[in-house]
Amino acid sequence: MATYKEIRGSQIEAVATDPSNPVEGQVWYNTTSNVLKGQAATGAAAWATGGAMNAAINSLGGAGIQTAALGFGGQSPNTGKTESYNGSSWTEVNDLNLARNGMGSAGLQTAALAFGGEAPPPGVRTQTETWNGTNWTEVNDLNNSRKYSGSCGEVNTSALSFAGIGPDNSSEFKKTESWNGTNWTEVNEMNQLKHNLMGSGTNTAAIGFGGYINGGSPVSTANTELWNGTNWTEVNNLNTGRFVGGASMPSSTSALCMGGNAPPVTGVTEIWNGTNWTETADMSTARGYGGGAGTSTAGIVFAGYTTTPVAVTEEFTGPAVAQTRTFTDS
Repeated sequence: MATYKEIRGSQIEAVATDPSNPVEGQVWYNTTSNVLKGQAATGAAAWATGGAMNAAINSLGGAGIQTAALGFGGQSPNTGKTESYNGSSWTEVNDLNLARNGMGSAGLQTAALAFGGEAPPPGVRTQTETWNGTNWTEVNDLNNSRKYSGSCGEVNTSALSFAGIGPDNSSEFKKTESWNGTNWTEVNEMNQLKHNLMGSGTNTAAIGFGGYINGGSPVSTANTELWNGTNWTEVNNLNTGRFVGGASMPSSTSALCMGGNAPPVTGVTEIWNGTNWTETADMSTARGYGGGAGTSTAGIVFAGYTTTPVAVTEEFTGPAVAQTRTFTDS
């Protein structure tokens, strides 16, 4: 049998403190804690099936984290239904005051925000509602009615709404509005006209990506823009242009784009590291118009549209960071 030295080219080191940058497969003995340690392999990204929503729906809002998410509004038909996810199953809770679809969304399971969207009779809306964990309450409206805008925000007191379809229900625009917990304020516009785009981050540091361009060839875009609290700047594009995908919420430097419509609908997933997008494991159910939440390492996408509305939930686990493990004799 080959020895450790023959395999790795070195003896097992005896050190007083753990190495600062161990490589995968490295083993050492810590003389301070008197234990044998090693650096474990980095795990691959993967999707797993979660509990299905109670209703098959699309064009809904999403908020929260993988184990505590909120899905609200949507269509099939137009609805104000709200469902809460505990990491394994969805429970219906109190409805939105205004049933609508294609709205912007932000926040947490216990502190969410819904804004804009479309509600019958056909019309693009400005209404904003805040969720306190139990009920939805109407608060101050957007300055510009819009649907299928990009949106993001960590909590319901700080959010951003950008681009979308405007008041006449046909024109796309670049307008951006920032929410401070009380009012919406118009700020500087995006660089590209689009709607049905995805977003992540806060009202002072956001990323908007993908979307649909009226009359475009192709209609879907891979365009990505960063918001620094004052201006939008074009940065590196998605690898696959798409619109109405799911998106993680909390960061402009670490985001997740989940599925969407290229067209056709896709399960392609990409991770943003602050500079570039990298393709990772695909979703099991390709879809567009789904709700999204979570982080780039623990994302969740729920419901959406394949050829019909679906209730399927999937949970994403990002590539694992290599970990130091302690060996025991058990």
